[in-house]
Amino acid sequence: MEARKHSALKDSIRSIPDYPKPGIIFRDITTLLSDPRSFRRAVDSLVHPYAGGQVDQVAGIEARGFILGGAVAHQLSSGFVPIRKKGKLPHKTVSLEYSLEYGTDHIEIHVDAIKKGDRVLLVDDLIATGGTATAAVNLLRQLGAEVVAACFVIDLPEIGGAQKLRDLGVQVRTLVEFEGH
Repeated sequence: MEARKHSALKDSIRSIPDYPKPGIIFRDITTLLSDPRSFRRAVDSLVHPYAGGQVDQVAGIEARGFILGGAVAHQLSSGFVPIRKKGKLPHKTVSLEYSLEYGTDHIEIHVDAIKKGDRVLLVDDLIATGGTATAAVNLLRQLGAEVVAACFVIDLPEIGGAQKLRDLGVQVRTLVEFEGH
């Protein structure tokens, strides 16, 4: 049944060629989110391995990680912590700069969002290069979190982001894979 669930999830994701630039195929989960059955299956599949009090906080990466992470946190009876782009959080934050293909970016989190020793599950929609996810793991660890795992609906394994997280000692869970970029 699990293989069928994941096949149905993959079928619910829209692929948009040449977006945001030529040669890229954008994997759009808004079609998954708008289908109640697919959305439920995705959240249940992300939650299942961590049920039973293993997670204190779910951290979601802006922006689709907020949607998925909030639903996962609800199902786990855990708190939810947003990881945002610099300048978007209203209280005192800790920030981390990380490298992109062309340049750098910053993510941040409220300084009091995580307590030392909190078991945190990181959630986002897709893992590609792993730059943002790696920065998020490092930011969470900087605040004293134990990153239990990082979960994504989609993996683009050819790009190698999931392996970067594994190399940091983070368990990675993904639901579907797509070839290419």
